Amino acid sequence: MLQFDEYRVKLNNLRPDLEALGKALDLDGAERELSELNAQSAADGFWDDVEKARKVQQRISRLEGKMNAQSRRQRMWDDLMTMCEMGNEEEDESLLAEVESDYQALIDDMETARLATLLSGEYDGAPAIVSLQAGAGGTEAQDWAQMLYRMYTRWAERHGFTYSILDYQDGDEAGIKSAAIRIEGDNAYGYLKSEHGVHRLVRISPFDANARRQTSFAAVEVMPELDDSVEVDIRDEDIERQVYRSSGAGGQHINKTSSAVRLIHKPTGIVVSCQTERSQFQNEATCMRMLRSKLMKIKEQEHLDKISDIKGTQLKIEWGNQIRSYVFMPYQLVKDNRTAFETSNVNGVMDGDLDEFINAYLTATATGNWATK
Repeated sequence: MLQFDEYRVKLNNLRPDLEALGKALDLDGAERELSELNAQSAADGFWDDVEKARKVQQRISRLEGKMNAQSRRQRMWDDLMTMCEMGNEEEDESLLAEVESDYQALIDDMETARLATLLSGEYDGAPAIVSLQAGAGGTEAQDWAQMLYRMYTRWAERHGFTYSILDYQDGDEAGIKSAAIRIEGDNAYGYLKSEHGVHRLVRISPFDANARRQTSFAAVEVMPELDDSVEVDIRDEDIERQVYRSSGAGGQHINKTSSAVRLIHKPTGIVVSCQTERSQFQNEATCMRMLRSKLMKIKEQEHLDKISDIKGTQLKIEWGNQIRSYVFMPYQLVKDNRTAFETSNVNGVMDGDLDEFINAYLTATATGNWATK
């Protein structure tokens, strides 16, 4: 049948891409590393250092997952070719729907894997700490910040990632003034680093009795969570510690029995806070991880030799600084100013469908093809 022949041609054209993907994933290198790590895990005393052993086991799991995923894609390709041959021989049209569905699933899976090969940064595999801050504009901006908060938690859920709330400050009337969430999953920071910057919303205000169009801004900061092996020199005398009671109508977001902690890095003015852990000690430990991550990221972005060189410059949350614009009215469009990628599927984006934006950003990073330079 003609349809099965067409899919056989498509599959044969896809095979070189599948083989190229295997090379890009460096499966040979992954197999060698896996063998070494398995030998370590089988050695006497492996569990004497529990934290180190846990990290080795996590790395083993990631390597096995990468190798198994490519094997699964190869089996999908083989099975599709077999179904095409059976469909032709038996003239069985009932197989066509399954071929179409599985072929698209293979294409999507390969695209996801290709995207992962673009993640070569030192901390791309780390969990991400996503902080949101409402810009000027009161309730409008605070509502927008909460919409972005929902967008990122939905993105995490779509990918089977887990997230935990570190800080959540309710808005005066609606929305949030600020929030911080930790998102954990394979290459969480590598994917979400594309979201760092100012996000702009244009819509008819639901808070304006005259239904006027409003423009709102919110800042999104994305940091990798650094483990203890990354050394960051933070002097105790440079930190101002503040302890306060969790407040606001946060409901399930807030652990009201905990003592909230805010740390201020005096040389730079950087502020981090946490109020959702069980104790003041845990909140302070989380704040220190956030501060270390923020200082290290700024240091690397500015190509500085020392943490003390950081000046703590803050990006203004206003017009002219946005990385992406979300237009709800008079038309529907979400456009990234850096890559020029855009979509009219505003509802999908706000429900966490960010992969095409992330793909465009990572591709531009790898190729240097930016919309603006």
